[in-house]
Amino acid sequence: MQLYQWLKHIKAPRAISQHQQLRRNSLPLAGKSIAIVSLLTLAGCQQLPSVSKLSIFSDDHNTNSSLHNSLTSPISTDSINKPVEAVSKELASKELAEDTSTDLWDRLRSGLALNLDQNQPRLAAEVKWLKKHPRYLLKLSNRAEPYLYFVLAEIEKRQLPTELALLPMIESAYDPFAYSHGRASGLWQFIPQTGKHFGLKQNWWYDGRRDIAASTNAALNYLELLYKRFNNWELALAAYNAGGGTVSKAIRQNKAQGKATDFWSLSLPKETRSYVPKLMALAKLVSAPATYGLELPPINDEKQLEKVAIGQQIDLAQAAKLADMDLDSLYQLNPAFNQWATDPNGPHYLLVPIAKAEQFKQKLAELPADARLQWHRYRVKSGDNLIKIAKRFNTQPSLIKRTNNLSGYFLRAGQTLLIAKPSRSLASYSLSAAQRKQIQQHRQRPGRTKKTHTVKMGDSFWSVAREHRVSMRKLAAWNNMAPGDYLKPGQTLVIWQPASKGNNGIVRKVRYRVRHGDSLYHIASKFNVKVKQIKEWNQIEKRHLKPGQLLTLFVDVTKAR
Repeated sequence: MQLYQWLKHIKAPRAISQHQQLRRNSLPLAGKSIAIVSLLTLAGCQQLPSVSKLSIFSDDHNTNSSLHNSLTSPISTDSINKPVEAVSKELASKELAEDTSTDLWDRLRSGLALNLDQNQPRLAAEVKWLKKHPRYLLKLSNRAEPYLYFVLAEIEKRQLPTELALLPMIESAYDPFAYSHGRASGLWQFIPQTGKHFGLKQNWWYDGRRDIAASTNAALNYLELLYKRFNNWELALAAYNAGGGTVSKAIRQNKAQGKATDFWSLSLPKETRSYVPKLMALAKLVSAPATYGLELPPINDEKQLEKVAIGQQIDLAQAAKLADMDLDSLYQLNPAFNQWATDPNGPHYLLVPIAKAEQFKQKLAELPADARLQWHRYRVKSGDNLIKIAKRFNTQPSLIKRTNNLSGYFLRAGQTLLIAKPSRSLASYSLSAAQRKQIQQHRQRPGRTKKTHTVKMGDSFWSVAREHRVSMRKLAAWNNMAPGDYLKPGQTLVIWQPASKGNNGIVRKVRYRVRHGDSLYHIASKFNVKVKQIKEWNQIEKRHLKPGQLLTLFVDVTKAR
């Protein structure tokens, strides 16, 4: 192991895996000698600068970016009798010539600190599953690539085990838009209450649980607190999943019965019992993929993104244009923004690819402040109110109030309001919260027909699911919600029911090419389905069909004519 890593583990002991111990034992004699000399020399002094100073963000541009390389260069035998300062200079002089590592996975491996070689059946089972599903690991790697550099850099800043960079793979598969049935959201899957406790702002415009930078900072704060509480990473990780109270209760129960209180001995929820082994199994395979017959695609160990201050609210389509980016790509890097624009009250920054950052900053500086949003002059009509107007223009009453310096909510007919509006159609903002919901609701589900339910006062997911004989969890997922989410009267829910309710029916997917003279009614009669179903399956708004057009049908072949 390199000198810096060896020193770091001696000064701050953590659980060491067997493969790390082997690497330590293989350290050259000269390297071990100088490490011991360095420890004696540094006793009572400030620790060496940490590699963790590296950051994904340009805010850290004054950081010594050569530090990581200088601390990982080999040590010559001539170094034994040199003072620490001389050794540091020698290492720094060799950085460019001898450090050729550019794979982020190598950097992650150097900081693994959990004991990954325990003889535990649950760990062995997870390793076995991953070995059988190599495409799953490949998918996770591809998903993680845009964000892994930043997450790893933040972990290194705090000198935490780098296994934690793999935790979003377990939590969300590194999908920043992930939303669970338990109302958990983002890479780190914060539930609303915990997110607020750790400073993650959540409102109509913005959800900090999906903010890559803010949620990572909050998650690491939480994990550090749990580690201080339990003084064990396996227990801290279990607590991140199940809650600190659940783990503490399990420890008390084992103590009362004279049992061991390590993670593997505790009686924890089923999900938690597999949660920690899943992370450890991932780390085990990442530590030595070739050993398990796997290959991880390399990820460049280079800063991918830059955090650009924008100063005030901006239309995201406008921002994407300034940065010469696709709008969906901008949303992927800034998934916390729920609507068509950034939050008027901040945070006022955007993550953009580093290659686009300078252009974006320059064009942003040239853009007049009043051109960041498009504006509409609206004349108030009789019966209007701020809520109705805000809904029409996809904004908030408070923003209309503030823009127009209104002291209250009273409006008079004929009054003119200045209202910010999106520069493109709402459908263009396909990763906004509303459009993600629309896409989820209208996504075709083979073998099922869609119907809608208008929420009434007193309705809940449980009552609606029971009424329509569907799973409560599926009902919530179809509507891009969680079973615990609040339903508002007048809200429309989509329900997908089996296309055929017959006990003996056999439903098959059929591709039908429209012929001359065909009509929706004729095709529906032929296959014993409804015109409404054909229109829903194929997203047809008009009744007119074109010869040669392909239609997807879900047909009960026992009833088709």
